[in-house]
Amino acid sequence: EATPAQVGAYLAALRIVGESAEVIAASAEAMQRHAEAIPIEDVIDIVGTGGDTLDTFNVSTASAIVVAAAGGRVAKHGNRSMSSLTGSADILEALGARTDLGGEAVARVIEDCGFCYVFAQRFHPAMRHVGPVRKEMGVRTMFNLLGPLTNPAKPRALLVGVSSRLHAPIVARAFALRGARAIVVHSAEGLDEISPAGVTFAWDVA
Repeated sequence: EATPAQVGAYLAALRIVGESAEVIAASAEAMQRHAEAIPIEDVIDIVGTGGDTLDTFNVSTASAIVVAAAGGRVAKHGNRSMSSLTGSADILEALGARTDLGGEAVARVIEDCGFCYVFAQRFHPAMRHVGPVRKEMGVRTMFNLLGPLTNPAKPRALLVGVSSRLHAPIVARAFALRGARAIVVHSAEGLDEISPAGVTFAWDVA
């Protein structure tokens, strides 16, 4: 088991040399193998990488709730804030929602109301281990890019916001390597969201 110093050094080195689609896809596959399963099918996810430094509110969480209210089935995968103002877990806990549900409970809630939160640190042992290191580093790491690819509910399609124009096509390529259906978006002003104020770039992964 790696020490916190070793984890930090590894993440910093990847940040310097650049994370390839192949490394991201392989890391996502390894995380999925060790994740607690969620026994449900035909769900989607709306998720962002975070780390855009613009301190916007958590748009993906609000969007996921709207989609569920319109009849969609959303397994919203996310975490606490590591490099942004707020994470999806922070928002939902502030609203009084539980973020500690296991796989069976998540599946039941989605069947009942179309939306449930999938807390990354609850389902992924690796996330629990590296969480304190990421928080202390305070910058984007490979785990920002991994999060959207590692939803244990295995959604049939995803809308994924990426905060970096450089990383957006890499994340799209990682989804393609994983055989996933996704639309990856990045706005010209640097948001990991579809922007109402300017140009948004999109990569459609069929």
